[in-house]
Order: sequence, then structure tokens, then C-alpha cells
Amino acid sequence: MIDPKKLFQLEGGQKRRKLALTFGALERDIAGIAEKGAEYDFQSMSREEYTKNLCKIVLADPKLGESEARELKTLLESENFDERRACNIARNALLAIIGTFPAEWDLVIAPHATSAQNGTVQERDFYKGLAVYAEDIRSPFNVGSIFRTAEGMGLEKVYISPGCTDPLHPKAIRSGMGCIETMGFEKKTLAELPDDVPVFTLETGGTPLKDFVFPEKGIVIIGSEELGVSPEALRRATYGRVSIEMKGLKASLNVGVAFGILVQAWIDFLQKKK
Repeated sequence: MIDPKKLFQLEGGQKRRKLALTFGALERDIAGIAEKGAEYDFQSMSREEYTKNLCKIVLADPKLGESEARELKTLLESENFDERRACNIARNALLAIIGTFPAEWDLVIAPHATSAQNGTVQERDFYKGLAVYAEDIRSPFNVGSIFRTAEGMGLEKVYISPGCTDPLHPKAIRSGMGCIETMGFEKKTLAELPDDVPVFTLETGGTPLKDFVFPEKGIVIIGSEELGVSPEALRRATYGRVSIEMKGLKASLNVGVAFGILVQAWIDFLQKKK
């Protein structure tokens, strides 16, 4: 965190970039997901006071839009100051002035439940036996997104192939929003996957999602962004292949998005079966 007095002394673009980064760090701190060593630690003022001071700097920017200025002023004058909303509005207003956009892995979501509440350890709830195998996913953002979906939707395990980007990559950690640390993962080859559970793939040319009979327990293999699942994975997936029907001209989905659609359909199927 930077002293507001120092920020006042910076000029134009440099000031805006520093402010945007600081507001992003504050958002994560407010949400309880700040990176280690990036927690708010100013002793001379509260975080709320610090945030208000930064907002006042933004309000003095001659390029700030009228609507953003009105909203920031309203927040500052409110009896119950919404720190997180103020940070978000200020950060995005600054990025718009700079001419850039927040990276996908910079998005801040609601904080996860803590591992302990009132001295009692809280266990993660999940659907026992449901797992995903990420084969050669190259983008750290996509890796983090897969973990986030798996944890949020209640899968028990995440397996990754030896060729998959390291889930501990900083960008994967950030886009995973704490889910990689919560779930953990096992690195395995296709041959090392458990033999006693059904294995199927998410790939084109398979049974439509609405007609697929999902297993009560199993592992779904999702493939790389460019190539999809490998021929070896198709052979390993003895339970079958499921596909998402699309109508668009491109008929293409981000791997993380496709995985989210698949998991929701899997869980819906199991709940209806009950």
C-alpha cells in the first residue's frame, strides 16, 4: 500500500496506474483474499480512512467521468461507507481512463468460508466420487477457473496431467480465488487414474449433454484449449464421450466455461435421479 501523500505527488498516467493497482489490492483485502504480504497494514489510519483518501484523489482527476464522480461522492457521503464498492468503481474508472481493462484473473469474488468458525473446523462439502482430470491445460487462468468451478460446484477431487500448467502459478492462484489451496490436486498420468470408477470425456462428437447418462461417481477428462482431449484420453474414457450442443457459427467455448456447463448438468442429473 502506498501513502496517499506520495500518490498526490505522482503525475497523470503513473498516478492512475498506481491507484488502480492499490484499489485492486484493497478489494482483495476487504474480501479476505489478499495475497500473502499484501494485507492492509497502515498503522496511521484505518483501512476505511485510507480508502476514502484514495477516492478523494480519484475525484480530483480531471478525466474522471461524471457518472463515476457522482457515485463516488455518494459513497463517500453515505453513513455506511461501502469500501469494496468504492474501490471497484474507482479502479474501473481509472482503468477506463488509462484505456485498459481488468485482467480476468484480477476479478474479485466473494470471500470463501473460513476453515474455522467459532473454534470449530469447517469441512468442505462435496459430492463424493466426482472428479475432473485436466489434461494439458496451458492457460493458468483456465487452470484456476477449473479449480474454482470444481470447488464451487462440489467436486471431490481435481487431477492434473504432467503436461498441465502448474496450479501454483501466480495467475492460476489468483484466478482460482483460494480454491486451489482448498481442494489441492493430484498429478497423474492417464494410466495412473483409478481403475474402479467410470471415466468419460467432454469432447465434440459424443452424446449430447441432455441425453448423456452420467455416472453416480466418476472422472471427467477435459482437454487442452487448442487440441481437446488426446487420443490416449479418448481410449482411457471407457464410459463414453459427452458433448455440448451449440448453434453458433464458431461453435466454440472456453474450456473453463464448457467445464462449468458440464458439471452443472452432471449434478442436475444426479439430483433428479434421487
